Amino acid sequence: MTAKLKIRISHGSFTAIGPGKADLLEAINDCGSISAAAKKMNMSYRRAWELVDAMNRCFQEPLVATSLGGAHGGGAQVTTFGFHILKCYRDLISKTLVAAEFELNEINARLVPLA
Repeated sequence: MTAKLKIRISHGSFTAIGPGKADLLEAINDCGSISAAAKKMNMSYRRAWELVDAMNRCFQEPLVATSLGGAHGGGAQVTTFGFHILKCYRDLISKTLVAAEFELNEINARLVPLA
């Protein structure tokens, strides 16, 4: 196993977006609800809701829009703005990995093998 680069974007004392939040946005898009996305990611609904709430509070516009439950149940969807932020984050990761390839390979080559 090799070391991996993880990037988190901080906003004050919060993480506006990072690898887990990006994955949660993709799961919400796939599942259509925070609850189903949480189950898919093996996390509690409360934790998923807290992550969504933190993202929505950090940005000028919400990344996830929710609708209340009822006879037909509620739901959630990633907003157009949310998709834009997610794409920017994924592009940032890709560009960073290309730029840091040599250094990351140097570090990985000198790590002690995991048992």
